[in-house]
Amino acid sequence: MTETAILAEDLRKTYGDVVAVDRISLAVPRATVLGLLGANGAGKTTMVRMLTTVLKPDSGKGTVNGFDVQHQQQAVRRSIGLAGQYAAVDENLTGRENLVLVGRLTHIGKAAARQRADELLDQFHLTDAGNRPVRTYSGGMRRRLDLGAALVTHPPVLFLDEPTTGLDPASRLDLWEVIETLVADGTTVLLTTQYLEEADRLADNIVVIDKGLIAAEGTAKQLKSRLGDTVIEFELASPQIAVVAAELLGGTVAAGTIVRLVMSNGPSTLREALNRLSSADVVPAHVALREPTLDDVFLTLTGNSGANS
Repeated sequence: MTETAILAEDLRKTYGDVVAVDRISLAVPRATVLGLLGANGAGKTTMVRMLTTVLKPDSGKGTVNGFDVQHQQQAVRRSIGLAGQYAAVDENLTGRENLVLVGRLTHIGKAAARQRADELLDQFHLTDAGNRPVRTYSGGMRRRLDLGAALVTHPPVLFLDEPTTGLDPASRLDLWEVIETLVADGTTVLLTTQYLEEADRLADNIVVIDKGLIAAEGTAKQLKSRLGDTVIEFELASPQIAVVAAELLGGTVAAGTIVRLVMSNGPSTLREALNRLSSADVVPAHVALREPTLDDVFLTLTGNSGANS
């Protein structure tokens, strides 16, 4: 069995004149997490859909668990679990009934499907709600149930397309812990996310997609180190002054009135930047120095302040 659980080679997908994915290649070793980051419309979900046989690539090749996504679709589907951006569960069934139904649809015997449903309800802290209709569940409970449904068949490869979108911080942490346990037990995960701290915590490797192309890839540490040792942020009195300050300093307006610089020689750069602002009669309200984050990486690579879906 191949040590690479997910492999994409020059995958390309277009919609008319729009190139959604432009010859992207990536490899995900077994029992690791690949974090796929990108702004809205960058191509993340299209990549997931091609690798899970939902969409047919225009060109290129993809394999999952050693099976070709175009020519061995049934084998691919038997190897994967998929949880999308929205919980795909039946609101009129109970949580237990949803899980049993998935088991039966995947040809698990009735007794085995019930046993597996009980295991997953326990794993996702849903046992007490197992006999309640899903329409009575909170958003976090539905997301946990949806992830449980993706795990009914013990798939070796799991695709999670923004699994924690809309969850409160406590529910998000719960799901992170479940994902970490799955990977520790040998599951391979491809994760798309709009939460940069999620990729920072979970991903062994990160691929940043921008306009259908790979903008950067590496570990979180490697991506951060590419920017330099220090982030300097200046808070200005208004967005208009922030634009002026960004032009003076060669920085980026990160959020309204914040101008951000990423440098390897923070202290000397700070002195020089303050001198330039002073000469232009621009006085920052606040100045901060810190280490780079994935948010800084994303902003620098794509010009967006977050990896929204």
